[in-house]
Amino acid sequence: MAPHNGITVPQLDRLIGTPDCPDLFDICLEDDFGADPFLIPGARRHPYTDIAGIRARLTPGRRAVIICQKGRKLSQGVAAWLAGDGIHAEYLEGGVQAWRDTKDAMRVPASALPPANDGHTIWVTRHRPKIDRIACPWLIRRFVDPKARFLFVSPSEVSDVADRFGATAFDVEGVFWTHRGDTCTFDTMCAEFHLTSDALARLALVVRGADINRHDLHPAAAGLLAVSAGLSRQFRNDHEQLQAGLAIYDALYRWARDGYDEGHDWPVTRNAR
Repeated sequence: MAPHNGITVPQLDRLIGTPDCPDLFDICLEDDFGADPFLIPGARRHPYTDIAGIRARLTPGRRAVIICQKGRKLSQGVAAWLAGDGIHAEYLEGGVQAWRDTKDAMRVPASALPPANDGHTIWVTRHRPKIDRIACPWLIRRFVDPKARFLFVSPSEVSDVADRFGATAFDVEGVFWTHRGDTCTFDTMCAEFHLTSDALARLALVVRGADINRHDLHPAAAGLLAVSAGLSRQFRNDHEQLQAGLAIYDALYRWARDGYDEGHDWPVTRNAR
């Protein structure tokens, strides 16, 4: 009989990168994680003994998926405990081993994540974001750290704010997380976080073309630039703009994953006489 509170690797894989993705908690033992220090995209490390802490970190109204090494006692026990508290919790069948053994399954190296502050990463960049500075927060929130915090400040203050507040600077000159050669910061993050799916590669081409003004790279690049320029003029508050931009990139990701080969043809001559 199939487990009532288990989720399979293919089922979870379809949810990752979307706004419907559950909160993912990696509760592998330290020795097991140390031997294979990679995370399922969007997962956060948490000790299995601290179930109250998992409850505190849950996003209101969102279900949880608990992940251990093999999908056995630890994840099933924590998921059952949370279910007893009235929380919709599932465990990943087969655990991280099943995920690791699945062809093309993405895994984020833990070493690539900046240090967390109060349980989440903090990032800082120039204010009035356009393309990279919306696309990168989207990528981080959907695939790296769903609770990541973003600070938008004057360009001259990015470095000092990063130092004072323990933030990681991105999309400014002279830092690690920025353009490299003819690629943009979104490309850098995809590479460093090992986010290498066909869908993200397709989306990265659009982002790059829009961000470095190379609309020949993809037909959608000019459209993304137009939408981004309009979005920046629609909002004065950078965080309100980011929130609206996340929805746009959610749609672009679903296009890149599921609808990139879809065309649109309005047969205007169908009823011609």
